[in-house]
Amino acid sequence: MEEKHNLDAARKCLHASLETSGAIASALDESGSRLELLRHRCQSLQASFRPISMQKCSFVDVSNGIDSVLCSAAAVLKVFEFVQQLENSLLTDPGSDLCSYVSDAKKLEEALKLLTDNCTLAIGWLQGVLDFLQDKAITNELYLFQVKKSLRILRELQAVEEVARIDGGFLSAALDKLETEFRRLLMANSMPIPLVSLGSHTAAQALAGSVMGKLQAIIDRLNANSRLDKCKSIYIEVRGTNAQRTLNTLDLSYLEIPTAKFEDKIGREASTECFAKIAIKSGILSLIRFGRNVSESRNDPYKLLNLLDIFSVLDDLRLKFNQLFGGKACEEIRIATKDLVNKVVNGACEIFWQLPAQVKLQRPSSPPRDGGVPRLVSFVTDYCNQLLNDTYLPHLKKVLEIHLSWRNETYEESIVFTQIYDTIKEVAVNLDSWSKAYEDITLSYIFMMNNHCHFYNLRGTMLGGMMGDTWLGAHEQYKDYYSALYLRNSWGKLLSIIVQKDLLSSSLTSQDLGKRLHAFNLAFDERYKKESGWTICDEALRKNICRHLVECIVPIYKAYVKNYNLSTENEGMVTKHIKYTAETLENKIRSMFQPKLKKHGSAKYADWTSKIKRVSKNFRFTLAA
Repeated sequence: MEEKHNLDAARKCLHASLETSGAIASALDESGSRLELLRHRCQSLQASFRPISMQKCSFVDVSNGIDSVLCSAAAVLKVFEFVQQLENSLLTDPGSDLCSYVSDAKKLEEALKLLTDNCTLAIGWLQGVLDFLQDKAITNELYLFQVKKSLRILRELQAVEEVARIDGGFLSAALDKLETEFRRLLMANSMPIPLVSLGSHTAAQALAGSVMGKLQAIIDRLNANSRLDKCKSIYIEVRGTNAQRTLNTLDLSYLEIPTAKFEDKIGREASTECFAKIAIKSGILSLIRFGRNVSESRNDPYKLLNLLDIFSVLDDLRLKFNQLFGGKACEEIRIATKDLVNKVVNGACEIFWQLPAQVKLQRPSSPPRDGGVPRLVSFVTDYCNQLLNDTYLPHLKKVLEIHLSWRNETYEESIVFTQIYDTIKEVAVNLDSWSKAYEDITLSYIFMMNNHCHFYNLRGTMLGGMMGDTWLGAHEQYKDYYSALYLRNSWGKLLSIIVQKDLLSSSLTSQDLGKRLHAFNLAFDERYKKESGWTICDEALRKNICRHLVECIVPIYKAYVKNYNLSTENEGMVTKHIKYTAETLENKIRSMFQPKLKKHGSAKYADWTSKIKRVSKNFRFTLAA
């Protein structure tokens, strides 16, 4: 019955996936055909442009061609709508229907790639039209504005794939869920091996075919997105913990008592030989080989923690091992154990010594687009805190001491702290390098402010205690320093529009005041739109920055609006130029710099969708007019 139920479930899953795949493929094929048609139309448009002279050229001559090229935006929109549908389907729990979830994740990757490619094509066409209009001295600003606006929106959409893949993006969030499901499946289907079953542990621990199929599907998807190392780390962690729990079921004191009694009947040598064969048959060599496999896997930071876990188990059992597995008969077990200890110690030390260099290798990468704390920074600080806690630090020190003794070198207490300090120092150098990668210097101020705040917030942690109060205080000062730089350089020009000295001059008319108010509105909207995508990670810091902006801008704006109202009798002009009340302006400022959640994409991309539709509609309307 269970097999029939599984077959029915698999059949339904496959049927649903085929239907979904067919719908997506049909829609994408339709979009592809439309794009191919537009490409031919654009080529015809370009050919028709060549013989037109400068003197005879007018916007009417090319309006139909521009309309045709804009249809490419509609094709892009079609693909983008599928991306949104897939994004919504990936907000669910993968455990409810893993087959469909993995299938949707794969379709999302393909759709994002298609969206990027199509945006590139459409951008090229529109850029060609814009260049033509500018070369022919077309002066209709409305038409030029619509083309430029379409280009800007398409370029934003072109970056959707990159945004989806970075930490916090919706594809990244879907892959995080698959990693969580991978861990859950392993844990749900792993358990300590009973002592009586150690001899047949392979059969006892074999995963069911249905579970293996699910794990393989997740592995394939994660591997396609360069996440196989994380997958290995999860596997090693779960199975390693299982092996550790299994070792704990070995009642070695129980084995020792009957062995001692048995010696009185058949002698020490014969007794040891029997015990060795019993131990080997129980599966202890398989457990040792498992630890060796962990030590031989690819190096990554998480592996160091796993190796220290294995070492802690071996260290706890060391005395009992020496007591139980002496003599020639147990030589195979001793050799395997010694080899495991060597590999664990060497592997752990190799990873530990490489930590600063591994951080340095990340220097060529790009900083977060929103100016937030890079994933590397938060990972390294969390990781160092783990190494310094009571769970791992004693074992790390012992491993280093053993490793140095093999090289006839002396272990010193400062070794661990010096290495961690060097690792954090490389992180700081990375931050300085990344801050220079931002084109907008005010965004670099946000970036440095966020990261210095992150380091300052380590106060009270093991890492913060190791680095010391002077180090923490320096980061607090740098946080305040970059906050001040940001506030001064980002919003100073905006205020200069409405705080100039000549505002009190009697020569200024209400029309002059209205123009300045209009200029302020445009400047504020531009700055707000630009910075609404930036992030201040720490809540207290974010509120503090917004409070300073409100105190700096709103009172001056409020006074200016009051002065304008008093100088203007025409209520229509007042309504035209006063876009914000003081309250709405304050609310907009306080809504800025919010951290982007993993489910944030829908609202933002829906806004882009409406923009494309609105621009296309408005552009066609102006052409018709």
